[in-house]
Amino acid sequence: MKVLNLYAGLGGNRSLWPDTDQITAVEWDSDIAAYYKDRFPNDELVIGDAHQYLIDHYQEYDFIWTSPPCQSHSSFRFNIGVRYRGVKPIYPDMSLWQEILLLQSHYEGNWVVENVKPYYEPLIKPTVELQRHLFWSNKPIKQALFKSDSIRTSQIPDLQAHHQIDLSNYKIANKRQALRNCVENHLGLYVRNEVVYGN
Repeated sequence: MKVLNLYAGLGGNRSLWPDTDQITAVEWDSDIAAYYKDRFPNDELVIGDAHQYLIDHYQEYDFIWTSPPCQSHSSFRFNIGVRYRGVKPIYPDMSLWQEILLLQSHYEGNWVVENVKPYYEPLIKPTVELQRHLFWSNKPIKQALFKSDSIRTSQIPDLQAHHQIDLSNYKIANKRQALRNCVENHLGLYVRNEVVYGN
């Protein structure tokens, strides 16, 4: 199966996927990409714009997972940062909604879009809410319980232990943010299998 893993980050969502898949990962941050490449040496790694890569290459894959930037949608940033800490409001990044619409309308394979629960009513109804994530997909995804990953209070050592990731030898500007962006590996496997093998 040819798989496209967009906004790949540290590869939390992908870490339990079968190595028999042909996986192309796209990550714009070269320092984060260096960790991903060491962790998954058999994946094809593209350092570049995942949003542009999707529109240029979506027809080449059997399964697409995309996790567009979540910070501008985050209820935590809005409720804690903007309301109580003086953080400046920003426009929501509309690439999330663009990618859902593209895949819904033009792609014939299996796909998943992952993001956080936003501070506003989602513009497109999600397929399912699991843990702290919303998922949109071409297939139904059954509800399941996943333990909270406590990212709001966890620090780098806690997050590294939780995700079984060691960034001590990597030059990553914001390690805590990169770790917080990880989708838990069992959740990533569950969603993939629901979409690829479910009804």
